[in-house]
Amino acid sequence: MKSNQTLTILFWHRKSKKDANGLAPIICRISIDGMDEELSTGRKAHIDHWDNTTKRVTTGQHAKMTNSLINRMQADLERYFTVLQSNFDVVTPLKLKNIYRNLPHDHRKGQTTNTTKKKISLLELADLQIKEFSDLVEKKLRSPETLKQWKATKNKITEFLLYQYKIKDMELVDINYSFAQNFLTFLTVKRTPALGEASAMKQIKNTKQMLKLAETSAWITKNPIEKFRCGADEPEIQPLEISEVENIWHHKLTIERLDKVRDAFIFQCFTGFAYQDIYNLSPLHIVTVGTAHEKWLIKERGKTKVTEMVPILPIVEQIIKKYSNDSYCKINNRLIPVNSNYRYNCYLKELSDICGLSRELNSHLARHTFADLMLNVLDFPLEDVSKMLGHKNVRTTQRYARVKKSRISKKMHIAKEILFDSNGLLKGKNIVTLFSK
Repeated sequence: MKSNQTLTILFWHRKSKKDANGLAPIICRISIDGMDEELSTGRKAHIDHWDNTTKRVTTGQHAKMTNSLINRMQADLERYFTVLQSNFDVVTPLKLKNIYRNLPHDHRKGQTTNTTKKKISLLELADLQIKEFSDLVEKKLRSPETLKQWKATKNKITEFLLYQYKIKDMELVDINYSFAQNFLTFLTVKRTPALGEASAMKQIKNTKQMLKLAETSAWITKNPIEKFRCGADEPEIQPLEISEVENIWHHKLTIERLDKVRDAFIFQCFTGFAYQDIYNLSPLHIVTVGTAHEKWLIKERGKTKVTEMVPILPIVEQIIKKYSNDSYCKINNRLIPVNSNYRYNCYLKELSDICGLSRELNSHLARHTFADLMLNVLDFPLEDVSKMLGHKNVRTTQRYARVKKSRISKKMHIAKEILFDSNGLLKGKNIVTLFSK
C-alpha cells in the first residue's frame, strides 16, 4: 500500500567548501518526514552564480548543463520515491539515496553488498572489455581498428578521473548520472586537445556499453548513465566534386610515396571501400560475375561483417594493373600498397596541399565521395549504394549520400515532361493511361 509520506528535495550550495577559483559543490538534500540525507550532484558553481531563491545556477560557462542535471536528478529521485512507496510502508531518505546510487535499499555506509560480490573498478571493467574484444579480434570476428578505440576510451577515462576527481580509479557503485555529463565536459572543453562533440559522444557511448556489461554481470544493480543520450549532431561531410577528383588523379607527382597514396585514395573514391578494407584487399577478392564475366570486388567488410560488392570500374582496374608486379603487393598478397592508417592520412594532407585543394583529404572523405558519385551523378538507388558500401541498413547510407539539388532538378525535369504538355497544361487522362500500363 502506498504510504502518505512527503518528500522534499533541496539543492544548496556548500560555500564553505569553495576552492581557489571560487567554485563550491552543489549538494542535494533529501528530506522525508523530518529525516535527512545528503547526496552529491557531482557539480560545482561559482559562489557568485548561485541563486538561493530558485536553487539554480544563474550564469557561467556550464550553467545550462548544471541546471539540466539538477532537474533530471530531482525527477529521478521523485520517481524512485514513488516506486519505493509502492513497496514499503516506510520510505527513509537513506533508502531513496541507496536506490539512486545503485545500492540495495538497506545498504549502510561501510557495509559490503551482494551487488559487488566480485569487486571491480571502472578501469578493471575497461580492461575486461578490452580483453574480451581482443579475443574476438584474434578470431577475426572484430576489427583491430575498433580495438584501438576501446583502448583509447580507457586512456581518456584515466585522464578524466585524474582531472575531475584526483583519483587513479573509481568504484562502479560511486558512478552516478552526472559522471557522463562531467566526462563530456572534460573531453570537449577541459581536455587538451579537446575533442569534437561527435568524437566525445563516442567515448561516452563506449563507457555506457562497459557499464551495461557490469549491469548484466550483476556487479551493479543498474547502469547509472543508461539514460544519457549520446546522439551528438554528426558534422555533415561535403564530398569532393568530380572535378576535384579529376584534379587529384591527373596531377603530376614526382614523389613515389605520394603517388601510391593518391592511387589508394582514388581507388577508394571509385569503390567506396574503407581504409581497413583496401588495406586487406587481395587478388582473391576479385570475382567474375554473370554471363558477361564482369570483374567485381567482393569482400566482407571488416567493421560490420556485411558483404560489400562493387563492379571494377576502368580506373580501378588501371590501378590494380599498375601494382600487379609491386614487390610489397607480391610479398603480402595485396592488390595495392597501402600505408598504416596514420601515415596514409598524414600523406593525404600533404597531397591536398600539392594539388591546391581548399580542404584536407582523409580516407573517410573518399568513401563519402563514392556515395555521392553513385547517388547524384550516376543515379543509383539508395539501396544499391547501401549494398556497395557494406552498410547494415539504409539509414546509415543516408548520412553518407545526401541528395543534391542537381539530382532533384533532373528528376523534376523528367516529372514535368510526364505531367505537363508543351503549353504547361496538365496532361490529365494521358497520365492515367501512362501509369496503368
